[in-house]
Amino acid sequence: MKNDILIVDKSEIRLDKFLADNIDEFSRSQLQKYIKNGNITVNGEIKPVKYRLNLDDKIHIDISEEISDIDFVEPQEIPIDIIFEDNDIIVINKQAGMTVHPGTGNKDGTLANALAYYCAQLSDINGPIRPGIVHRLDQDTSGIIIIAKTNYAHMKLAEQFSNRLVKKVYYGITWGTWKYKKGLIEQPIGRKRNDPTSFNVNITGKEAQTNFKVIKESQYFSYINYLPKTGRTHQIRVHSAFYGNPILGDVKYGGGLSRIKGYMPGISKKMESLFKIIQRHILHAQNISFIHPRSGKDMSFGAELPDDFQNIINKIESLNV
Repeated sequence: MKNDILIVDKSEIRLDKFLADNIDEFSRSQLQKYIKNGNITVNGEIKPVKYRLNLDDKIHIDISEEISDIDFVEPQEIPIDIIFEDNDIIVINKQAGMTVHPGTGNKDGTLANALAYYCAQLSDINGPIRPGIVHRLDQDTSGIIIIAKTNYAHMKLAEQFSNRLVKKVYYGITWGTWKYKKGLIEQPIGRKRNDPTSFNVNITGKEAQTNFKVIKESQYFSYINYLPKTGRTHQIRVHSAFYGNPILGDVKYGGGLSRIKGYMPGISKKMESLFKIIQRHILHAQNISFIHPRSGKDMSFGAELPDDFQNIINKIESLNV
């Protein structure tokens, strides 16, 4: 796995050849797939495999998943909740449990499969298995996601994400009460060496910033508003866990049922009852604001808390824990 920046020391060389000459871990064909999938960018922009590099170009390498042998997204009739659509973009309220695009272990049933069925035209900048996909949400995170119909819209949106012009608002339920009721978590995030699917706060990782505010808290749980300034993989989940307040239901980062160990038997029993209705980590992307890629107008869209999220809030209040 790589998570690095290369500075180009020669010009007029193809992007894929330069990478093959400088990276031993992957074959040239693997690197070409990563370029097409958007894992490798030049000066913050997605470029074609044959792109001719210039001196001092910065190549950003973010290889965050295994190379998939899937090269085609099968259209599947899967319901999607469309909030807004025009000739350039689709704004969707993604349901929890839906993976954004196919990959190892998830070859169908994804948002990309649903989009391929629903829409005849989608951007292809990020390769054949990510039609229209500009950014992602974790499988179990519900909420707002933007889809690009055209390559022009995709590039303009990608620039906004790269320049941190896209504003996102999340809500989550965490374990415990927070020491500070609002603030900025500013801790770099990197991939775990012993588990390439997980991340942690790591001094050698990428800059990551998450603003947070406690909305409501009980003795054992808190309802949090998050405004991430950067968009690292699993960022909110990792930052919350680092502060000792993992997202409720987030088994990967210490927020699962095993956390009830050590509580009084009466409290543990109430928490076990709560977990009977928890099927995922309780995190929701509630709002996104951006500039329309063609009209230049300010756009903002929201998605109400899903039923399972609201049910858990009600359950916590009724249990008085």
